[in-house]
Amino acid sequence: MTAARSAETTSRPAKASDKLADYRGRRDPAVTPEPVPPQGPSRTRRRRGAASGPKTFVIQEHHARSLHWDFRLERDGVLVSWAIPKGLPVDNKTNHLAVHTEDHPLEYASFAGSIPKGEYGGGEVIVWDHGTYDELKWSDDEVMVVLHGQRVEGTYVLFATKGHGRGRGKGANRSWMVHRMDDAPVGYEPMPHGLRPMLATLGSLPRDDEAWVYEFKWDGIRALSYVDGGRIHIESRNGNDLTTSFPELRALGEVLGSRQVVLDGEIVALDQSGRPNFQLLQPRIHASDPDKAKRLSGEQPVVYVLFDLLYVDGASLLSQPYVERRRRLESLGLATDKHGHWTLSPQFDGPGTDVLRASDEQGLEGIMAKRRDSEYLPGKRSPSWTKVKNVRTQEVVVGGFTAGEGSRQGRLGSLLLGIYDHDGLRYVGQVGTGFSEASLEDLEGRLRSLVSDRSPFVTPVPRRYESAATWVEPKLVGEVSFSEWTKEGRMRHPSWRGVRDDKDPREVRRES
Repeated sequence: MTAARSAETTSRPAKASDKLADYRGRRDPAVTPEPVPPQGPSRTRRRRGAASGPKTFVIQEHHARSLHWDFRLERDGVLVSWAIPKGLPVDNKTNHLAVHTEDHPLEYASFAGSIPKGEYGGGEVIVWDHGTYDELKWSDDEVMVVLHGQRVEGTYVLFATKGHGRGRGKGANRSWMVHRMDDAPVGYEPMPHGLRPMLATLGSLPRDDEAWVYEFKWDGIRALSYVDGGRIHIESRNGNDLTTSFPELRALGEVLGSRQVVLDGEIVALDQSGRPNFQLLQPRIHASDPDKAKRLSGEQPVVYVLFDLLYVDGASLLSQPYVERRRRLESLGLATDKHGHWTLSPQFDGPGTDVLRASDEQGLEGIMAKRRDSEYLPGKRSPSWTKVKNVRTQEVVVGGFTAGEGSRQGRLGSLLLGIYDHDGLRYVGQVGTGFSEASLEDLEGRLRSLVSDRSPFVTPVPRRYESAATWVEPKLVGEVSFSEWTKEGRMRHPSWRGVRDDKDPREVRRES
């Protein structure tokens, strides 16, 4: 259907005697597989003697330009219809938007298929639920029904947000809300929000291999994802909203459809050899402008490596053992994404020595050992998860910087680094290598706004750096790789890896 024809037909007023005039005017029966009955009353009749019995309802999942659910109630020979972007609410704590649409023929109750791209409502349609309903109230601005479906049971009310009418005619109101009147199904738990990821301790390989499972350690940014009503919200370890920064991950919400889930994983950027590279991820993390984020997603796509499931369809899994959470994660069908935007982290039974060796051979940072029976402890660091590294890395807080020399004259030279302990910020060394041109520009901009007139360190800084230092407020967290710790508690040969906006400076501690 052309844009001109679509505009012409969608503005055509419905005839009072023909409830399906709007429906027919938006569709070309020669193009769409949808049922398009001829002008006049619907040919589908209710069975004899059923006029006072329960009427049918259907909920169709519609993957159009944006995922939504079409809720249709049989009445007066047609299906009165609403488009509900997030589906029917499961509990009575929230209302969901419902947009009143044109009446559909009764034949539409069994329709499932693909509406051609470019046509009105183009996309895939599946029957999500169907059944019968009891009518408790029906007026121009309020409809209350009791649904008896295969997936939905309960009392719901739809109400117009302002004015009256069911979306017909010029100026008619189309915005409604839908509310569940009764309690949620027995055992239903609301989706949690604001969780913080469970953290691992640095250690060595466990001795009791049979009690553990192993995964590779991914060099990226930790991210929890909340999926509800086909929409995804992504948060970093410290609660920063990352949803805009990674637009390619929105498709994960559509794939999960009506499922409610909370996922845990690591967002990584891969280099040309397929290895995670934290520096490649830096521009993506800081892309808060939607247009810039979309452009960068084409230049440097990311992969969301999923490894845990914290909540699914009304049930919290936090107290379940890790192996059960992993089994439920695998049952979601997210192992393969045709676009490569997400995957499940490979899991190995051991021996741990073999997994660690394989990670080293592939140039990975190390491995994670997780006890099979470990519960998920949000925001806590637990020995039930142990990270074993091939490369030493350390989170650090920037407390100052020095000016560059030689080829970097007039630019940033080195960063003065600290780590918090019970006394305050302790100086642990300086780093002057590992910077790309883009990272130098980013750091110079960030540090300019943090300049302070005094040192934030509670321990001495070597005189050669102290005399040339520009101090900054200790608000910027980064990550470095290094060879070893000296007896004085300094890092030997550190190299800059990138900024960690997902970390709180006060949480930065030495990994022993």
